[in-house]
Amino acid sequence: MTTVSIIGNGNMAKAIGGVVAAGGSTVQYLGRDGGTVDGSIVVLAVPYPEVDAVLATYGAQLAGKAVVDITNPVDFATFDGLTVPSDSSAAAVIAAALPESTVLKAFNTTFAATLATGKVGAETTTVLIAGDDDAAKAELGGLVRAGGLNAVDAGSLRRARELEALGFLQISLAAAERVSWTGGFAVVA
Repeated sequence: MTTVSIIGNGNMAKAIGGVVAAGGSTVQYLGRDGGTVDGSIVVLAVPYPEVDAVLATYGAQLAGKAVVDITNPVDFATFDGLTVPSDSSAAAVIAAALPESTVLKAFNTTFAATLATGKVGAETTTVLIAGDDDAAKAELGGLVRAGGLNAVDAGSLRRARELEALGFLQISLAAAERVSWTGGFAVVA
């Protein structure tokens, strides 16, 4: 059985924890201000502007672990773009800061409500996973599937930029009330 440590305590942290627990794995919730990381998989369930502080607190404990970046580096003041360079991603920035960790991008193209219900409209919620370590992606995908959702390998960590753009589009549409915060994009395979 896998232990997943989730740093954060918001809606996404709770929804991801619910999926992991439904699949039979152990969930550890940690605050942003410290604690001992027990999981072999660690989910950064914090807003992107808080990542630096979280890495300063937990960085040494993340060596050798799979770190899942769920952030969308959206400019929340304007909802007019991403706050990372156009040839990069939040996941790439995190990977550079954690050279001894395996960084994956996942959960950023789903809202908490669709994770909690397992549905986007009539479709099963799909978690897109990007990363450079096939074994880590397979392990995370297995946890997602065990929790009742679909998982799709979206390719290398370079695909995080496109996942963040998709997340940005979904967030900006919901913020403008063009789609619901309980809806989103579905993947039909």
